[in-house]
Amino acid sequence: MSTKRIEISRTGDVSVVRFQDRKILDEAAIQELGAELTALVDVDNRKAILLDFDGVEFLSSAALGKLITFDRKVKTAKGRMKMCGISPGILEVFQVTKLHKVFDIRGDAAEAIAAF
Repeated sequence: MSTKRIEISRTGDVSVVRFQDRKILDEAAIQELGAELTALVDVDNRKAILLDFDGVEFLSSAALGKLITFDRKVKTAKGRMKMCGISPGILEVFQVTKLHKVFDIRGDAAEAIAAF
């Protein structure tokens, strides 16, 4: 992978993932993003993952597909995933696609971390 698509920090047992791209559109970037997220579970064995979308303005449908796949992977590994910092525009897409019922979406990182 040439460029890291995510930045990972830890708050207690929670791995906080922040996205480096403001717009997640490019197919190659989405594949890299998927591989980096998957490695959190498969390689690093992380069980509590918070995806912080602060600063992300747009997600393509392919990116949404990666998030659904990643959510399943986390659940299969007996982990938990939450999301926060989602812009109103992206939240609207989640609501239209009913993904807000699939994902655990919180207002901000502090609220999401407290919910683990």
